[in-house]
Amino acid sequence: MPKSRRSQPPSLPQLLCRERSPACPYPQAPCAPVALDPLDRLRAPVWVFDIDCRRVVWANQAALEVWRADSREELAARDLGADMSATVAARLAQYQADFESHDAVFNEQWTLFPEGRPVPLQMQLSGWRLPDGRMAMLCEGRLPETATPESLRSVDALLHTPMMISLYTLDGRPLYRNPAARASVRRHDEPLADRFGEAPALARLLKSLEASGEATLTMAVRTAAGERWHEVSARRRLDAVSGEPVLLLGETDVTPLKQSEAQARFLSEHDSLTQLPNRAAAQAHFRGLAERVRRAPAERPLKAAVVLIDLDRFKEVNDSWGHAAGDELLVQVAERLRGSVRHDDLVARFGGDEFLILLAAPDPRREVARIHARIRDRLARPFDLTGLQARVSATIGASVYPDDGDDFERLLQHADLAMYRGKADGRDALAFYESGMGASQQARTRLEQELRQALVRDEFELFYQPRVSAGERRYVGAEALLRWRHPERGWVLPGEFIPVCEAAGLMRELGRRAFEMAARQQAAWWAAGRRLKLSVNLSPGEFEDPWLLDEIETVLRETGCPPQALEIEITESMLVGEGDRPTRVLEGMRAQGLSIALDDFGIGYSHLAYLQRLPFNTLKIDRSFVQAPPHERPLAEAIVGLCRAMRLHAVAEGVETEAQRCWLEQIGVTEFQGWLFAPALPRDAFEALLDGRQSLPA
Repeated sequence: MPKSRRSQPPSLPQLLCRERSPACPYPQAPCAPVALDPLDRLRAPVWVFDIDCRRVVWANQAALEVWRADSREELAARDLGADMSATVAARLAQYQADFESHDAVFNEQWTLFPEGRPVPLQMQLSGWRLPDGRMAMLCEGRLPETATPESLRSVDALLHTPMMISLYTLDGRPLYRNPAARASVRRHDEPLADRFGEAPALARLLKSLEASGEATLTMAVRTAAGERWHEVSARRRLDAVSGEPVLLLGETDVTPLKQSEAQARFLSEHDSLTQLPNRAAAQAHFRGLAERVRRAPAERPLKAAVVLIDLDRFKEVNDSWGHAAGDELLVQVAERLRGSVRHDDLVARFGGDEFLILLAAPDPRREVARIHARIRDRLARPFDLTGLQARVSATIGASVYPDDGDDFERLLQHADLAMYRGKADGRDALAFYESGMGASQQARTRLEQELRQALVRDEFELFYQPRVSAGERRYVGAEALLRWRHPERGWVLPGEFIPVCEAAGLMRELGRRAFEMAARQQAAWWAAGRRLKLSVNLSPGEFEDPWLLDEIETVLRETGCPPQALEIEITESMLVGEGDRPTRVLEGMRAQGLSIALDDFGIGYSHLAYLQRLPFNTLKIDRSFVQAPPHERPLAEAIVGLCRAMRLHAVAEGVETEAQRCWLEQIGVTEFQGWLFAPALPRDAFEALLDGRQSLPA
């Protein structure tokens, strides 16, 4: 540790402590020193201030008069830190550090406040090491010859202001810093060039100074607290001491403002939920992407792709589990999408459950297909939403620049048309824009609007396709199938409107109404003595609804329908990758008294474990097996044998010929459904069959 040049002056006595102040954290701090008479005879006030303990540890007689103290002991007992401002405390710490580092001496004007009365002094401050090794401050004062109120106040303001004020020579050497500036620098002799981190910004500041004599610029500054942003005001002045030209700098820390601006800019360009770029940022990114495509050399041409992603069945998750679960799902989907693209591809969120990918590649269609495969793979894994498991897929539409359009909005519209084509093709699909999709989309949009009106107007009805027993050919049940009575087109079949309902998020409401209509009708039939089993199809969205069992219970109670009168049909695809939830749901239905049928068996993810583990009553053989050529019939025969082994009721769908009926009856199928017996019929026609007013075909 370097010694002060005043560390052992022969004229100043050793400082000896008679008693220790209990407020001082330093046990060896001298608190009541002894002094020699000659120093008391000095007319200039001199005292030693313990910076750490905030106490005067020695003072001559003139200093006692300045401090209005009766004795050294009384002055030493005063805690001068009790009402010390944070600014003064910080300045004292700076003094102490500079005494230690380079034996600094300060000449400053101070105002003391003994007993609350101001006493201005011209001070010389230097370091003095105490017997225990700590650095104290030797204070030598004199009354200023001319101390106007303005000068006193300006000095005090300079001490307390948070603005950093500095003087530099023209070559950047520091001449003066007020306390705020001194606290900000990393070292006391730091030159101007080291202070400002961006050389171009400093060059602009100096150039403006040279041109006009003053300049203001917001700049990055290297400080003791790390890099900050300061608003720097600079002027060229003449030094009050040497008369040489100098630079006067005033600095104000505007880092919080810059951070707020950066945050505001980020929020204006990003989605607040997923932190992905938003539509505005995507549009700006596309302009740069298009420029890359235009500038690509002929030997290495580039094209760009606009890829629109819409989550399938997201609305059902949002409606069933609440917006918090929906938001968490979107955050997790965003993360998986980011992991599906290359590092320079852009993933953005457009709001709702729509996302966008922008990319450039020599063959963008091939690259989009690769990305689609990765997205399908990542989205196939269930999403954990605070204990709930959800599963979504994505339908993707893409357009190519410049093939499908030359501006962002047109390409986006074309990608949207392609995406809706993917929805119509069954969702979880990729489709590229093709000419002519516009007219198709207009028709689809019109159909969706009409479907929404149809729900309001109750234009949906149930038709009933009979199920007939083998041998006796009697009616044992029926399958309830939806039909839409269009006000202009008449009856519309499900194959036309169901995909649109699924894409538009209407399927859950439509399925709930179909179940309620079936339950109400079946209650009436059972009350009239018609003991038929009525089967009702369940959509994937309904099956994933966490309130499904509650809704079924409510409908059964409100309609008075006996649960044993109904059979719920589900497909194999609804059982894939859902953990133990399918088992819990199906067992819940079984506990309510409902029968359960597995529809379209053999064409999906057939797994014998389903049949063994889940509580099925009926297995419906798909029409593709029923109508297969003779050499493929062993598959159907194996399915029927499986039903016998597992004691499941086998129902053959799509029976259209007498030969098919005979063959199925021979292999053991006991119940048929198909056009050979009757198509799906409206209620009146179906009741006519039941009453014998309409005969069963031979």
